[in-house]
This record gives sequence, structure tokens and C-alpha cells, in this order.
Amino acid sequence: MDKMMDNPWFLRIMALFLAFLLFFSVQTENNTTTTETGRVSEMIEDVELQVYYDESLMVSGVPETVDLYLSGPASIIQTTRQLDDYTLFIDLRSLPLGEHQVPIQTENLSEQLSARVDPAFVNVVLEERVSQEFSIDAEMNERLLAEGFVLDGLTVEPDKVTVTGPQSVINAISFVKATVTGEPDIKESFTAEARVRVLAEDLTKLDNVTIEPESVAVDVTVEEYSRELPVRIESTGDPQTGITINSWTPSSEQVRVFGPRSVVDAMEEYVIEVEANSVTATDTTLDVELPIPSGASGVSPGEMQVEADTSVDESLIVPEELENPEIADGNDEE
Repeated sequence: MDKMMDNPWFLRIMALFLAFLLFFSVQTENNTTTTETGRVSEMIEDVELQVYYDESLMVSGVPETVDLYLSGPASIIQTTRQLDDYTLFIDLRSLPLGEHQVPIQTENLSEQLSARVDPAFVNVVLEERVSQEFSIDAEMNERLLAEGFVLDGLTVEPDKVTVTGPQSVINAISFVKATVTGEPDIKESFTAEARVRVLAEDLTKLDNVTIEPESVAVDVTVEEYSRELPVRIESTGDPQTGITINSWTPSSEQVRVFGPRSVVDAMEEYVIEVEANSVTATDTTLDVELPIPSGASGVSPGEMQVEADTSVDESLIVPEELENPEIADGNDEE
């Protein structure tokens, strides 16, 4: 035996045998580990979260989706993902009003799978369902209007909506708006449909409410820019002999001028020129056509009466038949 142990070939053969033995031992251990670690982990993102609660109440604070982490045999996970027949839910039906932290539960998952939900709990608030009527404030960006046109008014139909939601959200409503949009360069009135939004005091949109109706009709009245200007009478020419014009009185003290803002705003008054010679002893009222100022587009009214306050020296008045040669000639023939 000692001789065999001293034989180098014997030692080589033994070393080779031990090496084979160690190799197969490690291989067997690896196979066992592979079998044990045949479980895989996988995350399924954005799984819809179901909420079970009393329909007479309102729930806030619930996320729409959560992430699901599964661990188990790869084939089971693959089947679960394909069938998509599992459910993630929270059950609030037995809870009183107020704030609660509730766990997210799973349903229809294989017992061979380990599941973890992120987040595992959600903070919810259960409140009474409240309905309240609000008046609508319609609005439109006036930058949509063409140059020289202004927004004259907005009329909403219907002018009120009913908002239903949690008491805390209803209490937070400061504005109910219907915003009209459209193509730029608007020059005429129109009617548009606008969605209704409820806003907090800081103008953030409030969610978790229902609005009835969700949209309304808004009549938008657009007109050309204009201003009312004071009237000043300017007399031209000389009055007839024997007539003195003391003052002029227009039928209206103001005239509305239409046109581009830059043109109209530069005007301080509207001057009406009247011919003094047109006033007679028996007729002191003149009908004057109002011209459109340079750069403007229109004037309202288009015509105005101007009354002259006169003093008459009858001794200087020329008889009517002398003023009218045709009448004078006819008398001579007789």
C-alpha cells in the first residue's frame, strides 16, 4: 500500500478522480439551484385600481392606477399577464365618513404567485355627495378680434349649471367659467359652444366633480370700435341781411365715430359745419349731413338737425318777392 501511495501515477489517477467527483458535485448543486430559482420577478405598471363604495358618497384621494410586482414561476406570470383577469381594489363600503388609510387588495391571482402592490396603502376621504347651482361667467380672449373691433358682450344659454361633488370641493369653487375659443381676426358676432370649468380661488381646475350641462352655448357680440365725441358747431359764411345768429343748438350733443382705435382715440370732438346763409327769418332749423372723418369708417347718426338762435331786424329783411326774381317778374306782367 505504501508503495502504491508512493507511485506518482497512482497519485495522478486519484487527483483526476477527485477532480471529476468535485465537478459532478458542483454541477448537481447548480442544477438544484436553477430549479429553486426558477421563480422570476416582474413588475406590471399602471394597473387600474377598482374602488368599491356607497354610491351616495364621494371619494377623493384614490389614484387611477398602481404598480403590481409579481414573483413566481415564469409561466404563471406570463399567463397572468396575458389573461389579465386579476383585480386590484380597495373596499370602502363599511367605512364611515372621513379620512382613512386602506390597503390595496388583490383578487384572482394564482396561489403560486407572490404579489406586492405599490403603493400598498392609499389615503382616501369619504364625503357626502353635494349638488349646488352656480352662475356661469363667460369669457373670450379679445386678442382673437380683428384690428378695430371690440367685444360688446357675451350671453350664455343656459346661464347656470349644477355641480355635483364632495362637500370640500364644492366649498372650494370660486369661479365657474365657459371660455370661448376661435380663429383669430374675428370681425362679426357668432355663437359658439364652450365647455364649463370649475376653478378654485387661485384659478386651479377642480376635479372629482360632475357638471350638468358640461357645455353651454355662448352668443358673442362683436362690433367695430367706436367712441362718442362731443359736438362742436362751426358756422361758415355770413348770415342773411337782417339776421343775427346768436348761437347754435344741435339735436344731439354727441356723435359716435367708428374706426380703428388709433384713429378714433386721437379725436377730441366732432365738428359740424353749418352754412349761416341757409338760416332765414322763418326757418332756423338746418338738416346737416354728417361726413365721416378721415381715417374713420363711419359716423352715427349720419344726419343731424341744428337749430339757430337768431335775432331778426325786420326793417332790413328783403321782401320775399324781391328775393325771388321769378315771383317779381310775374307781378310785373300782371
